Amino acid sequence: MSANTETSAQAEQGAPPPHVALELAAVHKQFKQGKSAIDALKGLELRVQQGRITGLLGPDGAGKTTLIRLAAALLLPSAGQVLVLGLDTRQNATAIQQQIGYMPQRFGLYEDLTVQENLELYADLQGLTAAERQQRFDELLKLTALGPFSARRAGALSGGMKQKLGLACTLLRAPSLLLLDEPTVGVDPISRRELWSIIKLMRDEGVAVVVSTAYLDEAEQCDDIVLLHEGSVLAHQQPRAFRAPLEGRVFLVRHPQQRRRALQESLHVRPGVVDALVQAEGVRVVLQGSAPLPHNGEQWQAVEPRFEDAFVSLLQGRQAASASPAPQGPAQTAPVQAAPTATPPMVIEVKDLRRNFGTFQAVKGISFTVGRGEVFGLLGANGAGKSTTFRMLCGLLPASSGTLRVAGADLRTAGADARARIGYVSQKFALYGNLSARQNLNFFASAYGLRGARRQQRLDWAFAEFDLTGYADSGVMELPLGYKQRLALACALMHEPSILFLDEPTSGVDPLARREFWQRINHLAESGVTIMITTHFMDEAEYCDHLVLMSLGEILAFGTPRDIRVRVRSDALPDPTMEDAFIALIQSHEAQIRRAA
Repeated sequence: MSANTETSAQAEQGAPPPHVALELAAVHKQFKQGKSAIDALKGLELRVQQGRITGLLGPDGAGKTTLIRLAAALLLPSAGQVLVLGLDTRQNATAIQQQIGYMPQRFGLYEDLTVQENLELYADLQGLTAAERQQRFDELLKLTALGPFSARRAGALSGGMKQKLGLACTLLRAPSLLLLDEPTVGVDPISRRELWSIIKLMRDEGVAVVVSTAYLDEAEQCDDIVLLHEGSVLAHQQPRAFRAPLEGRVFLVRHPQQRRRALQESLHVRPGVVDALVQAEGVRVVLQGSAPLPHNGEQWQAVEPRFEDAFVSLLQGRQAASASPAPQGPAQTAPVQAAPTATPPMVIEVKDLRRNFGTFQAVKGISFTVGRGEVFGLLGANGAGKSTTFRMLCGLLPASSGTLRVAGADLRTAGADARARIGYVSQKFALYGNLSARQNLNFFASAYGLRGARRQQRLDWAFAEFDLTGYADSGVMELPLGYKQRLALACALMHEPSILFLDEPTSGVDPLARREFWQRINHLAESGVTIMITTHFMDEAEYCDHLVLMSLGEILAFGTPRDIRVRVRSDALPDPTMEDAFIALIQSHEAQIRRAA
């Protein structure tokens, strides 16, 4: 039953209808791009109830941010009507903004100010009186657990703490409607859970919460889900209503002689398979029908569907029919390989690596090795030291001490030679925003020393392999996020590096684009490229051959994904996920450190 259907049923039974916090009636929104117009929203009809969490989900370009900005009265509809708390945004923008809370994707904290000073500044901007603010400060510092850090500069906070401070500033004037645009992007799993506990508390206090997210597990925590696609509402209902049609169509597939990544490649191209995703001990498969499709030695086990299965099932066919075809090439036809028996040669060797910033020790004598063709994950909470480690491995930051060899070269003495064998995709996609996609590719080809026929060959490859021809002359700032990711990866691979460093490359990218991205990464690994990746998506950690889990500058755990999960298995948690393991291990370690201090 959809949220709107539920409201009608309540009215028929004589119960008073719930208060509507947000209503969009036949809303269109167009943006001009050059001489043409883009339809961001197309005749949207939507009602959001008070005291419920409504999740906005959809692929890149679906219209989620546009919808939230319309609800915040920061944009006006091109046609139709937007009512917020009963007020029309065309006539009452100021009154609306005094009654809502709005947290954009990049909340404007002042990093040179302390936590307390940021709160005071936003209290000034929101017109809180001296009598109102101190009590509210105390409530919000307690709610976000930022009280002990009130004198710390915002710029010195971890990513999760910054998001909590942004949310605290948003909540200074207790809102009736809270609008959150991807508040957990780039935030570690522990901080995500903390943010969601705050969101649920707001709901329990009667606040209507509208939250967009790229994390599909977060959708399960919403009361209602609005699934957007190309500016239209594809579905608006409760999470269980999305899952119900997939009963009997979702399976966990195992094969004792095949690696999970290779098994996934085999299943992905099989007729009748809608989705194939590496998960825990096997591959999670969604079928068009209910009959399993086992091949030699495969073990199929029926499992309960989840919202992510429904999301992919609903959107996969629509994406395939759109103007942007699925990636072609070796990634879809890679042969299935049995698990290797020989130890691959080491291409990254780290021994007693340390990095100090003044008296602060960010990385504390860590050691590990990475073999050729491995996918190696570097995980940790915000502030664990993984970004510092990653920058040292890429040659972007010198080590204070220790041994660091990449592609056989000591980075302390042969940095330029080693970097010539490395491809790097940064978290923020280090592309030139004032250049077109074509100009960026040309720039990186020149930077990597490609000339003549070889240069043209690689440029042609990039346009074809990443389907960039349609965006060749578009400015980078105009590209959808998924295409920015494609372009960044194409630039990093122009010189065919033997090692690829990926720093949270899927942060904020929609689930379909993430699947496409991992198809490419799996193929690169099968061809012998060594991949090192940082990510806050714990399901992506399952693609890794080995993982390092860091906490407070130290290696807390090392091994295969299964090794990490087994460490927290118990009677109370017999089948832990990678997120369960991440949270349990880090929280236990940090508690030990606090007790010893």
